[in-house]
Amino acid sequence: MTSSADFRRTLSSDLARAVVRMVNDNGLGPGDALDSVKVLAARFDVAVPTMREALRRLEGLGVLEFRHGSGIYVGANAGRRVLANPLSPRPDQGQLIELLEARRRIEPPIAALAAQVQDAVGLAWMEKSLARARQQIAERDDALWLTNLDFHRAVAATGGNGVLAEVLDSIVLIHADAQREILRLHGDAVEDYDEHARLAAAVREGHPADAERAAARHLEHVATIVRARS
Repeated sequence: MTSSADFRRTLSSDLARAVVRMVNDNGLGPGDALDSVKVLAARFDVAVPTMREALRRLEGLGVLEFRHGSGIYVGANAGRRVLANPLSPRPDQGQLIELLEARRRIEPPIAALAAQVQDAVGLAWMEKSLARARQQIAERDDALWLTNLDFHRAVAATGGNGVLAEVLDSIVLIHADAQREILRLHGDAVEDYDEHARLAAAVREGHPADAERAAARHLEHVATIVRARS
C-alpha cells in the first residue's frame, strides 16, 4: 500500500518535472522570473504547500532560485544535462552506502585543499550554510537537507578548483534524493551539524590535515549509522 508520504513524494516529483518542462518550453534561462508560488499552484491545480515543496526541490538542484522579497527565478543549473532524475525511486541501502563510499574517497582531499586555498567566496558560502543550518535545526525546518548539501558544495568551492567543485556538485545534485534519505536515516541533525562545524573550523583555520580527517570521519560516521538503521 502506498503511504501518504510516498504519495506526496511522487506528486512533488511530478510537479518538479512539469516545472522544468515549462521552463524549457518557454525558452527561459538563468535569471528569468517565474510566476509566484500561488499562481503556479493554480496553474498546476495543486495546493500552495505542495507547489512550494516541488519548487524547493528544484532550488536544491540549482534549477530555480528563490530571492527574498523578489520572487522565483531560473537558476544557474537550469541548462545542465547532468541533474537528478526527479522521478527516481527512493534509493535502497546499497545505493546509499555506495554514494557515501564514493564521497568518502573524494571529499576529504577536497576539504584539505579548501583549508589550503580558502577561496573567499567559498568561505562565505560555507559560513552562510552553517548559520542557516543552525537556524533550521532550531525551527525544525524540513529544508535542512538542502542546506547540508550546500555546505558540502561550499567546502568544495573553497578549494578554488572549479573542476573539483563541479565533480562534487554533480555527485550531490544527481543524488539529491539520496542525500535527503541519508539525513532521514541519520536522525540526529544536531550531531550532523556538529561534525560539519568541526570540518568548517579546520577549513577556516587553515589546517589541511585536520580538514581531511574531519571530512573522512564525518562520512564514515554517517555510513555506519545508515548501515545500522536501514
